[in-house]
Order: sequence, then C-alpha cells, then structure tokens
Amino acid sequence: MLLCRKNIIFVPMSIDAATVRRIAHLARIAISEDELASLGVELGRVLELADALAAADISGVAPMANPHDQVLGWRADAVTEADRADALLALAPDARAGFYLVPKVLD
Repeated sequence: MLLCRKNIIFVPMSIDAATVRRIAHLARIAISEDELASLGVELGRVLELADALAAADISGVAPMANPHDQVLGWRADAVTEADRADALLALAPDARAGFYLVPKVLD
C-alpha cells in the first residue's frame, strides 16, 4: 500500500522480529514467538500513522496547549475561612506548640 500526499510517499514499514523483541524488552512486556509477526505489523501501522500526521499541513496553525479558548478566572487573594487551628488541635490526642504529636513508628 503506497499513500501519496503532497509529494510524500509512504511505504508500509515492516518491523522485524528482533526490533519487536527489543521494544518488548524495553517495555518489560512478555511476548511469545507467535505474537512477533502480528505485533510487528501493528507497530508498523503506528509508525505509518505517525508519518501521516507528520505530513499534515499545519502552516498557519498557531501552536496551542489546549484546543479550547479557556481563560483562567482570577479571584482576590483573600482569607475566606476562619482560623480553626486551635479547635482542630484540641481534637488531637496529643498536641504541643501548634503541632500534632504522633507516636514514633520507625527506630
């Protein structure tokens, strides 16, 4: 299958068994010998898709982090809750100098 787009010809990529084994090793995936051929074909299709995306004409398209025109809402930096530190520390089994005291776990 040859695909042609704007003077770029895509030839289906074949991934050999050694490359599939290497990728599986790097990904820490156990694959059987029976799966090598089908995974090679699937990986080739992924690379074909990446080539097709790379060939897309993106001239005039501004880079963006998000496809939606979102604007972060700003709010005043003001305290909105009462200071309840003393009330919460009073609920603790043991507290001293504004800190919760917990039993030692590690030696």
